Amino acid sequence: MPNHNKFGPSRGELKLRLAISLFGLALLIGAYATNGIGGIASLEIGIIGTAFFGGSAIWCALRLWRDL
Repeated sequence: MPNHNKFGPSRGELKLRLAISLFGLALLIGAYATNGIGGIASLEIGIIGTAFFGGSAIWCALRLWRDL
């Protein structure tokens, strides 16, 4: 039986968040692949963006996997 939490996001919202997070990661990868790292500020933005989008993607994937 799925472990539903009435206060948490629905499966549909988790799927949307996962898709947005993966799209954000793809945009970051694309930006750094085409422009490279321009300096310390660019590196900081990349690290923070990767942590945010990557963490969100992992969290959503784990919640979706756990509620199968």
